[in-house]
This record gives sequence, C-alpha cells and structure tokens, in this order.
Amino acid sequence: MTEQYFEDGTFEKIDFTAKALGKGEYDGCTFKHCNFSNTDLSNTDFSDCEFIGCNLSMAKLVKTAFKNIKFKDCKLLGLHFENCSPFLFEVNFDNCLLNLSSFYKMKIIKTTFKDSTLHEVDFTEANLANAIFDNCDLNNAIFSNSIVEKADFRTAYHYSINPETNKIKKAKFSMAGITGLLNQYDIVVE
Repeated sequence: MTEQYFEDGTFEKIDFTAKALGKGEYDGCTFKHCNFSNTDLSNTDFSDCEFIGCNLSMAKLVKTAFKNIKFKDCKLLGLHFENCSPFLFEVNFDNCLLNLSSFYKMKIIKTTFKDSTLHEVDFTEANLANAIFDNCDLNNAIFSNSIVEKADFRTAYHYSINPETNKIKKAKFSMAGITGLLNQYDIVVE
C-alpha cells in the first residue's frame, strides 16, 4: 500500500469509521468534527496538526507519530498514547475528554492539559515535568513513580499524588488542592 502525503489540508465532518484515513504523513492539517472512533491510526505520521471537535475514542495508535499536535474539544476515551512513536512526541489538550487513557512511561514534559477531564488516566512512570493541568479534573488518575517536578496543579482538582512514590520537587499546588497530596495518610483536613 502506497503511503500518502498531505500538507495544510482540512478534513471536515468525515466519518473515518466508514472509510479509513489513508496511511501516510499529515503535515499542518486540520481535522474538524471527524469521527476516528475505534479506527486504526497505526503507522500514521501527524505533524503540526490540529484536531477540533473530533472523536478519537479507542483508536489504535501503534507507532502513530504525534508531533506538535493540538486537540481541542475532542473525545479521546481509552487511548493508549504509550503505543505512539516517542520520537518528537508533543501533544496539548484544550477542553478534551481523556478518561481511561494511558500515558504509561511517556515523556510528555511541558504538555498543557486545559479545561479537560482526565478520570482514571494512567500516568504511571510518565515524565510530566513542567506540565500544566489548568482547570482539569483528575479523579482517580494514577500517578505512580511519575515525575511531576515543576508541574502546575494549582487549578486542578480531584487528584491524588503520593509524594513518597512520585518526584514532585517544585511542583505547584493550591491550598485548596493540597489534600490530594495527603490521601494516602487517611487523615481528615478541614
């Protein structure tokens, strides 16, 4: 199968569950209100692309390249980002639903999560140094042996991060959210 190359293209309201997105490289492309749910995006290269109002839930991401990608108003349920190509991996999320997704062992430094829901997202052994969680719901998100040094959690909520099993040096937290660092002690803070 011949791989395709697309530059600065716009794909709008396309249901890729009916007709698969062609394998290849997508550079500077915009995807608006497209449906990729349960599709196979493996071995596809996205560079400097934007996904707006798209559904990528449960898409297969084996060796998928996401280089400088912006997701806005997207549904990204159950994605295994750890299967993506790590080379130049860079993503940012604005008003996205990322529940049950996984960033296991991913290097996602300086990633911005803004106004997003991240219920039960797995950040085990991920490097989130300098990441920003701006107004994000991290209910039951898993931080285990994670690096969150200099990360900003000041407006995040419902997180639980054990300082004894995660690297949190110089991470920023609000006074209201500080209980998320004490959950493992089973104490009451009023």
